[in-house]
Amino acid sequence: MRRIEQERSKTDYSERIEHYLFIELFAFLIMKLREIDKTITIWLGHYGVKALRFSVAIVFIWFGLLKVVDYSPATVLVTETVYWFNPSWFIPFLGWWEIVIGFCFIFRPLIRVAIALLAPQMIGTFLPLVLLPHITFQQGSFLLPTLEGQYIIKNLVIIAAAMVIGATARKHHENL
Repeated sequence: MRRIEQERSKTDYSERIEHYLFIELFAFLIMKLREIDKTITIWLGHYGVKALRFSVAIVFIWFGLLKVVDYSPATVLVTETVYWFNPSWFIPFLGWWEIVIGFCFIFRPLIRVAIALLAPQMIGTFLPLVLLPHITFQQGSFLLPTLEGQYIIKNLVIIAAAMVIGATARKHHENL
């Protein structure tokens, strides 16, 4: 009987050691994960807004160039939306406007200019939702955007990106 108790005591002791080692290992892993998380968030904080600025700039320069060289898939939508302007000059004008927005996002001192130019451009971008609902929504439902409607609605992300970028306009320590 005593021998059984000794075996049980050894087993209990081994289980406690295993449990303790498991807890220590778990705590170590949590600590390492926190270190990795801290490193990643520091990296994201350092490079995230720059990446956002340059990605918004690329989109505006690229889409603007497509308008300037008359290869934009948005030409018909723009022409139908702002029918009171002659598309032969307005589409290239809009393209150059977007190119300027893009370049202003690249150069930090011009962020405020980029946002000022972006505001009327975004208002114009959303006009088809109001003026051309038969093109931007399916079955007359605002809950069912067409491809064109989705193309326009996604600009909410660009507006939010511009807000984040604009919040950094007073930072002087960042290059570019």
